[in-house]
Amino acid sequence: MSIEIVDFIQKHKVITICRRLYGQDLLNLVRALHQGGINMVEVTFDQSDPDCINKTAEAIRMLVENFGSSMKIGAGTVLTKEQVRATKDAGGSYIISPNVDVEIIKYTKELGLVSIPGAMTPSEILTAHNTGADFVKLFPAGNLGFDYIKNIMAPISHVKLIATGGVTEEILPEYLKLGFAGAGIGGRLTDRKLITTGEFETFTERAKGFSKVVMEY
Repeated sequence: MSIEIVDFIQKHKVITICRRLYGQDLLNLVRALHQGGINMVEVTFDQSDPDCINKTAEAIRMLVENFGSSMKIGAGTVLTKEQVRATKDAGGSYIISPNVDVEIIKYTKELGLVSIPGAMTPSEILTAHNTGADFVKLFPAGNLGFDYIKNIMAPISHVKLIATGGVTEEILPEYLKLGFAGAGIGGRLTDRKLITTGEFETFTERAKGFSKVVMEY
């Protein structure tokens, strides 16, 4: 299963980061994004919410049931083994973390899920990769700058990187040209003002913009 998910991620490239979105709002958003060509969603664990495991697992399960194999759903901000297990039980396919935790990476792989830990430095990136991570989320990519990114990619070009943090339709091509496997997208595809006003067609149009870039690479 993990090989299939890795291939899916490399093909579709864009993972939408959904924070603190549940129920009908989340379903409406993901449906709009899917209509625009987005096929991957990360539902994050809100670590400040004591009920985050139940809420996130329920959200993942809802999306898996509604979209089936046409989309791949995973969890984000995963910090504990309990959260990894909850993702697996809910039908999630990949585990995304903001940090490199060797035990989380190993447990993710034990459960047959795709591992995508977050890292910033060459040491962190290689620790994650050598532990078995399928991809490494370079975070916060938008704050690091392309000079830094090019310098660290030179000796570690064998690692599959996912750019996350400040990635827009305009800047996504630059990451893909550098050889990034994909990108995590937040604000542009999850604008709460648009969700509140029910302007989901705007998300579909924005999704089409990202999808067009992906098709070129």
